[in-house]
This record gives sequence, C-alpha cells and structure tokens, in this order.
Amino acid sequence: MQSFSTFRLIRQLLADTSEVAERDDVGKLLKIYRDAGNEGRIPAPVNGINPLHRSLHTAITLCEMVSPDRNMVIATLLYELCATGSITADDAGKLWDEDVARLLNGLLKVTSLYGKHSAVKTDNFRHLLMAFAEDIRVIIIMIVDRLCLMRLINHHPDEKFVADTAFEASYLYAPLAHRLGLYKIKGDLEDLSLKYTSRDTYTKIARELNETKVARDAYIADFIAPVREKLEKTGLRYEIKGRTKSIFSIWNKLRKQQVEMSGIYDLFAIRIILDVPLEDEKAECWKVFSIVTDMYTPNPKRLKDWLSIPKSNGYESLHTTVMGPGNKWVEVQIRTRRMDLVAEKGLAAHWRYKGIKSEGDLDTWMNNVRDILETADGPMELMKNFKMDLYDKEVFVFTPRGDLHRLPLGATVLDFAFAIHSKIGCSCVGAKVNGRNRKLTYKLHSGDTAEIITAPGQTPKQDWLNFVVTSKARNKIRQTINERANRSAEFGRELLQRRCKNRKIELEEGALMRTIKKLGFRTVTDFYKAIADESTDVNDVLATYEMIESGDRKAEERRSAEEFELRDPAERLADSSDDILVIGDNIKGLNYRLSKCCNPIFGDDVFGFVSAEGVVKIHRNDCPNAAHIRDRYPYRVIRTRWSGKAGSQFAATIRIVGNDDIGIVTNITSIINKEKEVSLRNISIESHDGIFSGFLVLGVNDTSALSEIIKKIKTVKGIKDVQRSN
Repeated sequence: MQSFSTFRLIRQLLADTSEVAERDDVGKLLKIYRDAGNEGRIPAPVNGINPLHRSLHTAITLCEMVSPDRNMVIATLLYELCATGSITADDAGKLWDEDVARLLNGLLKVTSLYGKHSAVKTDNFRHLLMAFAEDIRVIIIMIVDRLCLMRLINHHPDEKFVADTAFEASYLYAPLAHRLGLYKIKGDLEDLSLKYTSRDTYTKIARELNETKVARDAYIADFIAPVREKLEKTGLRYEIKGRTKSIFSIWNKLRKQQVEMSGIYDLFAIRIILDVPLEDEKAECWKVFSIVTDMYTPNPKRLKDWLSIPKSNGYESLHTTVMGPGNKWVEVQIRTRRMDLVAEKGLAAHWRYKGIKSEGDLDTWMNNVRDILETADGPMELMKNFKMDLYDKEVFVFTPRGDLHRLPLGATVLDFAFAIHSKIGCSCVGAKVNGRNRKLTYKLHSGDTAEIITAPGQTPKQDWLNFVVTSKARNKIRQTINERANRSAEFGRELLQRRCKNRKIELEEGALMRTIKKLGFRTVTDFYKAIADESTDVNDVLATYEMIESGDRKAEERRSAEEFELRDPAERLADSSDDILVIGDNIKGLNYRLSKCCNPIFGDDVFGFVSAEGVVKIHRNDCPNAAHIRDRYPYRVIRTRWSGKAGSQFAATIRIVGNDDIGIVTNITSIINKEKEVSLRNISIESHDGIFSGFLVLGVNDTSALSEIIKKIKTVKGIKDVQRSN
C-alpha cells in the first residue's frame, strides 16, 4: 500500500512539473535516493510521518497552490536527504546549479532554529526566520510544507504534537502566508488550526454550513440571475462563481459579533471574474460594479477599492456589499483573471523585484511590493535575485532557555547581557556562545545561543562605552559610572572636611574653588573623587589652599575698611541725622529694621509694618508675606519711601545655576571685584551631576547696581540662570 501511494505521488508530481522539468532531473533524483538507501541514510519517520512522503506532498502542493518551479521542487525533494547527510547542498549545486544549493542552505539554516521551541511563540522568531531564510522562496516552501504537515496529522495520537503544530501554523505561518498574498493557504492553515485546537467548534460550523448549503445555493442563484442577464448584454467575457468563507473566518465573525450562524448572511461571496486586456482592467471592473449597484442597493461603508491602490501584498479587487432579495446582505467581488490568480496564489504568481532595500521591518518591506506583472518565464525566475535582506541591520540571539532577543547589527556579548537585565550586564565578564567562551567584545550573529557569565566583583568600566552599540547598555554604563563617581566624590568631600577639622581650618568657598582650579581639576566632582582615590594627597590640597587663602587675606588688609562696610540690615537702626527712609508723614528718628524675609535694598518699593516690639520693619511690596500683613493688620501698615540718598551698602542675595566648571566661579568673582559699588560678602556653592548651584551675598548700594551686576554675571559662559533671591 505504501509503495502504491508513493508511486501515485511521484506520477502526480511528474505531471505537475512536466513543463518545467529537464530531461535528466528524474534520473539524478532517483540515483541520489538509491545511494541513500544503499548507505542506510533514508530519513526515519518523525512522529509517525514518513519525511520523504511529506516532501512529495509538499512539492505537489507547491505546484498546485503556488507555482511549478523546477528549483524549488528539487530543493524540496532533496532537503530531507541533505539533513541526514546523504548529499550536501554544494553537491546538489554541482548537479543542478547554485540556486538549488542556495535554497537548500536556506532550508537547513531555518529548520535548525526549531530546537528553540519557546522562541517560536515570540514575534522575534518570525523576524529571525526571515533573516535566516535570505530567499523569499525558502519561506514559501516552509509555508507549503507546514500546510502539508497539518493535512497529515488529522487524528494523530500525540495530542501535544498536534497542538504545538497547530499553534505554529496559526501564529507563525498563517500570518506569513497572508503577507505574501497566499490567501488560500492562509485560510487552510487557519481552518486546520481551529480543527485541531477546537474540533467541536469546527465540526459544528462545518455541519451548519452543510445543512444550509441548499438554501444558500438557491438564494445565490436568484441573486445571480438578473446580474448574469445584464452582463450578457455587455458582451463581456466573464465567469461568476461563489465562495463560502473559511470556517475560521466564520468562527472569528461569530466570536466578534456575538451572533448565531443565522445572523450572518455574507458567509457566501459572489465573485465576478473578467477576461479583459491588462489596459482595460480597471475600467471594465468599474463598469460591472455599476451594473451590480444599479440592480441592488450598495452599503457605502462596505466599499473596498483595491483597484486604485492595491494591498501591500499585491492584492487587487473591487469589493462591495449590496442588499439582495429578502433584505439580506451579499458581498460581491469584482476582479480580472489576472487579479484572481494573484488572489489565489499570491505574489508568487506575478512578481517584480525593484531593488527594495531593508527597512528593518517585515510590514514596511511588504508595503514596498506594489508592482505586479505577467512574465512568460515563470514567476519564480524573477524571485531568484530577491534577496531577503529585511533584517540585515539586526541580529537575533537565543538564551540557553530558548528566549529570543532582537539586537542591532554589531551587538556584542555585553549588549546581549544588558538586553537580558541591567544587573547581569553590570556584572558580565564574558559568555559562552554556541558552547565556546567569548569575550565581552565578541560580536554576535543571528541564531547564536549565548550564556552570559557573571562575577560578583565586576563593575562597569569606562572603556565599555567604546564597543557597546545599544542605547540601553550605554545609558546604564554611564549611569553606574556616574553614581560610583558621585559616591566616591562624597567620600572625598568628607575626608577633606575631617582633615580640615583636625587642623582647625575653616574652608572659604571662593579660595577652595581657586585651589581646585590651580590643581588642574575640571570639575569639583573630579577633585573630590581624586581625594577619595588617593591620587591626590589631602596635605597637598591644604597646602595649596592655605597659600591662596593667605594671599587673599593680605590683599583684603590692603583694601580700605570703608570699601567693605556692609552693615547687617537686621540690626540697622535709624539715625536721625542720616535717615535714608521717609516713614509715614515724614516722621524721623524711628527705629526700623530691614526685614529678613525679603531683604529690601535701596530702590525697592517698600512699606513699613509696626511690630509688637514697636520697631518698624521694612518689607518689599512683593514680599511673600506682604499680602498676609496687609490683609490681617492693615492698621499697622505705614507708607514708606526712600529719602533719595543711599547710605551704606545693602545685603542682596542672588542665586546662580551653571555648568560645574571651576573657571565659572573665578570669572564671577573677577566681575564682582571689578565693580566699585559692589562687594562679595559670602558665597555658597553645591554641585551635582555636572551642574552647580549656589547663593552669593552681595553688598550693593541700590537696585540699579544689583540689576547691573546680575546682567554682567549672566554673560559668563556656562551660566544657565541668575536671579535675585529673598
């Protein structure tokens, strides 16, 4: 029985390939199979299925549902023998041509991925499949082979094998078939998948379709009759046929619409196929559309025009849904014979390669495939040079458990470690790639299996940034290095402060900044980190600081005391002989203080507030507390203005934000020292992540002097913001 079945399959394949096969093809194949049998290399059954019978079924289905392509059929028949070592792809290439060898190598590479079972359930596996195949025909062979396998496992005893096969068919191969326009194959894969995963549902729908077939056929005959009569009068050559929706699509519609079978009447589509020249296709299709919609009322929401703009996979057709007899909706599809061939057999039927380059994504690539034409040499001839470089900018790498990760081309072991988890990346010291030890810098390839090796004492290094390519790895390395540097800098700061305390030295911020610059450090963080790393001696730092601080003190002594007179505004008392404020009705001799909450200076708009102690406190009109005071104690508010003569300098605080650069502080102090009417009383600066912020207490005569100095400080390179602070 087995021999008879094999003979029948071979005879059918010979008939299907009679127009494309060459004279010695059969002889070469028979010799290879005989030699394999003599050497005991005939593939053994897998899951109870004879691999050679499966190859014959695949080759026949390929001819019937796609195209009778000679090289694809030969590669399909030789693949199982190549897998067992009976013949190599190179030897097959010598017997036929390099194209056959390329197809065999593609099939061998792609099927080698199936040891990674868990990865099949991820989107990345489909991408890896395309990257490995390199030739679109390899993917087509695999899709057809999967359809044949699905047909062979009906009532197979191994339920898990059937379930896994059905899952791969629906998740992986049906979407690929859809993208390639292989709609018949896609529908069959989905139907069989539903059958094997939910047999009761499949059987119920199939039974109901069979039971309603007579009624549907009668209805469709009534629908078609007047359309046929009109078409006959046009003189067009046409064919009308009906197509029941696939069981899977019916189940999907029932599930989405939550209705019974009786509630769906577009289960059956009318297809009108025209025999017209290529240049008249669109015009004649719209002409038939007009005839149908004149007879039956169309639903404008259901018009689908894939004539003007074909689908991304080349599908062309004109669809409309009209109200038929008995107020039932019927879908009508209008297309030409060429369009129908594309719809049935996909892009493989009519393909033209236009030099499309990789876009990094299957859907984007498919969207570029628009042009379809007829070719006398056979469609697959045009596909030989169709290189599958969809993912030539990416690599796909497995973990030992079979999880699949997608990385950019050039990704290293270290990039892969960070892709798995940041902690693994930070402690990575290498990897075992396909069983061999590799360094951090080793560049991975699609299909590699990498097991990351870590060590507790490993931490990210600066030079890692020279060879990683993923942004995740770069960002995490930089973040970790910066965090470590900040922790080290904080330790260095504490070390310096402890040493100063022991030697009873009180650090002055300005002198310290000049010390850091003199020692050659670019940032404060680098300075403190050097102390923590002991690359800079604390004693040398303090010696330099004392030298600079001593020079500052001598310079200070040379300047006149009057130049630095800056009385504390909080302690300022009125002097009847030198009042600079006019309080109330020109009252003089009152005790007053400048409020600390807003620190008013000469020129600010101010008001007086009589405190409980009897002292008049002077506030700026825009003081944060002004609204509260005026609202609650209006009777204690006194009109106040400046007398028009400035007295001693006033204290004004400004806040500065800028880049953490030692030179900035020096430039700021230099600007202040050059101003005759401005003096620096105090400076306090902190730095974090390359940015410093601080407060300067200045002695100024009035608001105009303060505005002028703020304007000049803003011109310093690296300064981001300068504002007056309360």
